Amino acid sequence: MKNVKINEIRELSNDEIIKKIEESKEELFNLRFSQATGNLEKPSRINELRKLVARMKTVLRERELGEEVK
Repeated sequence: MKNVKINEIRELSNDEIIKKIEESKEELFNLRFSQATGNLEKPSRINELRKLVARMKTVLRERELGEEVK
């Protein structure tokens, strides 16, 4: 999931977003492990993943707050 727009994330269901967060966190763990061993090719990918996870969590939180208002 590279260069994902916020609108693309909003089109996903909550379950899909949660699944993608888990996948991204797993990839992030593996990248950090590679970085620690000195085998990381694209250090910028760590920041991309961190921001992607934050975007997905933001959409989930917006939905959560939207449901409370109703």
